[in-house]
Amino acid sequence: MAESSSATPRERYRAQVRAEVKKRAWEQIATAGASALSLNAIAKRMGMSGPALYRYFASRDELITELIRDAYRSLADTLHAASGESGADVAALAHALRGWALDDPQRYFLIYGTPVPGYHAPDDITAIASENMATLLDAWTARPSAAPATPFAEHLDGLGRQWADDHPAPPAALHGALTFWTRLHGVLSLELAGHFNGMGFDPAQLFAAELESLLTGGGLPAADRQGPPKGESPAQ
Repeated sequence: MAESSSATPRERYRAQVRAEVKKRAWEQIATAGASALSLNAIAKRMGMSGPALYRYFASRDELITELIRDAYRSLADTLHAASGESGADVAALAHALRGWALDDPQRYFLIYGTPVPGYHAPDDITAIASENMATLLDAWTARPSAAPATPFAEHLDGLGRQWADDHPAPPAALHGALTFWTRLHGVLSLELAGHFNGMGFDPAQLFAAELESLLTGGGLPAADRQGPPKGESPAQ
């Protein structure tokens, strides 16, 4: 608040225009998709000339970067809030992710949908995405110790942990977090795209069932579960 109150009238006006541009951009994305984003079309909707709008965003890619940065930051804040003071919980993170996605599907698809052709995100975007993965890895690391890691978990561990930004999670937690990320995003992407429409079941129940499967070991290979499958003995 102090920063806003100390801004000059010109700075406040600039911030207002940039905020309106982003609002119009989201409206355009909802109608035609991010690949069709056009600064000139936004300028026309705002009663401005194209060159005038370029004083606020130098290019389409700069505007997309700002939208993606806002989306990732919003998700990071949501996951941090779900973690609470006691630390991240996998189930809480899952439900926070779904709530965030349902609240604004276009925002979700901008960062987890089809990449925008010709667009390359700057390094700071990758850093925010890594922050979200770190929160998930924290949650999986805090779960009870799992059985010896699978070959794939060891493969993940042997990659130099670049994809996990050098998080110290054990191999089984790396595998668990990645399985969580892929499976739940798969369910969310299908739900938000409307592929469950008319199928007669509640997508929330499917999401809950997938989450339960992951948390009880059904979504991971036997070696990554918290215990042996029912009716089987522990590996010798």
